[in-house]
Amino acid sequence: MKNILSVLTISALLAVTSCKKTDSQNSVANTSDVKKTEEFVVDSVSLNDSVKVNNLLSLKYESKMLVFPSIKDKALLDSIYFDQKGITDYSKKGLQSFLDKDKSEYFSSVKEKDNDWMKDLQHPQNWDTGYFMKMKSNTNDFLQIEYTYSSYEGGAHGNYGFSERVFDLKNNKKLTLKDITTMPKARLEALLMKNINNIPSGTTDSQGAVKNSDMLLLETVPANENFYFDDKNLYFHYSPYEIAAFAAGDIVIPVSWEELRETLTPQFKERMKIN
Repeated sequence: MKNILSVLTISALLAVTSCKKTDSQNSVANTSDVKKTEEFVVDSVSLNDSVKVNNLLSLKYESKMLVFPSIKDKALLDSIYFDQKGITDYSKKGLQSFLDKDKSEYFSSVKEKDNDWMKDLQHPQNWDTGYFMKMKSNTNDFLQIEYTYSSYEGGAHGNYGFSERVFDLKNNKKLTLKDITTMPKARLEALLMKNINNIPSGTTDSQGAVKNSDMLLLETVPANENFYFDDKNLYFHYSPYEIAAFAAGDIVIPVSWEELRETLTPQFKERMKIN
């Protein structure tokens, strides 16, 4: 009898130990799952510097780049920094080093120009170049980034432009219009022309009574890949001179999901929860 009780006692202890071990393993597994879905992290690096070339000319360099420590896919990172050639290290330190190098190259490029251009300077000028990345949103694993470019090298006014890109973090790729809608090009361009004077919510109509359509340089508005979206609309962003006179500034044209409803791809509708 004593032997039987001893065996039963040992079995019970083993069962308890086994349960604790299983619970511990489950805890480790759950922790692993949490790590896989860790919070999306966004950081940034910036540089603001200036130099005086001579008594008539000063240069200013200003730049801000976003850093994405959570993104490991190199092809996706290459696409995010598509317009900055020569980046091999996408860490915060690597991108800061790139800005330092880019600034030095900008200053040198102006200083090394033929001296003849200096004869055209009649009074002191401040030239500048700027590059800025801004995260618009990260919803449903769609990372939306706006890139802004600006420069001034004499003349009546400076120049600036925009680029909009959406990245599918689930599939590690840049999103294209074909991933969103199957609407034929001509039909989409007709919608853009119809909506050209619609001012998106949250933006300012700086032209007052002057309509965007009054300053168009083209007969049709092209459906470009310079787009972003929210829960209501798909927006097409055009830089100055792209479709209208400089006085019109940059133009954003909204196309509602309702207008695109019949042509939205099933995968996109599901991700964006569009009924």
